[in-house]
Amino acid sequence: MLTGCILDGKNFMKNHFIVLLLLYLVLLASRSDAQISLLTSLESPIIFKGDDTTAYRDPAILFHENTFFLFFTLVKTENGRIYSYTATSQSSDLLQWSPVKIITERDQALNYCSPGNVIRFGGEWILCLQTYPRPDYTADQKPRYGTSESRLYTMRSRDLVNWSSPEIMMVKGPDVQIADLGRMIDPYLLEDKDEKGKWWCFYKQNGVSMSYSHDLKNWTLFGHTESGENVCVLSEKDEYILFHSPPNGIAIKRSSNLENWSNFGNLITLGQNEWDWAKGRISAGTVVNLKNNEKLGKYVMFFHGSGPKTEEQGDFDRNASLGIAWSDDLINWEWPGKKR
Repeated sequence: MLTGCILDGKNFMKNHFIVLLLLYLVLLASRSDAQISLLTSLESPIIFKGDDTTAYRDPAILFHENTFFLFFTLVKTENGRIYSYTATSQSSDLLQWSPVKIITERDQALNYCSPGNVIRFGGEWILCLQTYPRPDYTADQKPRYGTSESRLYTMRSRDLVNWSSPEIMMVKGPDVQIADLGRMIDPYLLEDKDEKGKWWCFYKQNGVSMSYSHDLKNWTLFGHTESGENVCVLSEKDEYILFHSPPNGIAIKRSSNLENWSNFGNLITLGQNEWDWAKGRISAGTVVNLKNNEKLGKYVMFFHGSGPKTEEQGDFDRNASLGIAWSDDLINWEWPGKKR
């Protein structure tokens, strides 16, 4: 009888282990199904498609309460004149997006655009962006870039819907006048990985320049390093991971101290060889780490592609679209419809 009890106990433990293993596999499968439903079930990498009078550029993403809040540059040709705006849309499933809402004014002398990211600070949401003045710019002109008066700004919101008027960022310190700041574009805000309450602003000037502040008002210039434009920076595993855009594609650099940087991985061009809508250029990749989110489990990248012409040939203020891709390791990337 004792031997039988021992054998029954062993069988019980074995069966119990099998049951737990099966439960684990079911949970793992359900997590995988959730990822499939939000990412690999997407039929197209295009989120917003540009056309002959519209360009979608420079995406910025906030994932909050299971919702994607997407901000971007919206370029519109209106009665022959070209205007740039900052606009926004949101989605909970990456399939259905709310109607595009413009949140900045219509003014070619300002052209608020190129949102970098949204942070939480002082009980409010803070969006950083820039001006891109192109006065008297019409559709019959060759593509024009923003003047030397391009500057950095922030906007504030309590609900991610209603936004304050833009306020200039004096990122070189209080002693430098606005006129002396120089051309600066593509801001991005990030809290210091070692010092809570210390915030960095990365922006395109002399490669990428970096300034820091504890109140987002009083800034100190720190330095700069070689880089392309449209910087996005993550803080992970005691280092900074910087995404930037050279003439074509998206590149990555890494640093532990913001002074010494090393290149990482290969140039990211995704499916450009097969995409007419991005033949001209792939650029402005912004990445959010959602690897711990049970519905996503990946790094998710939003970017813009322009084409089939190059930006110099005309597909700068038109035919630019926002796209999506994802990765486990920032080296190998997937997207809807990827050829195997």
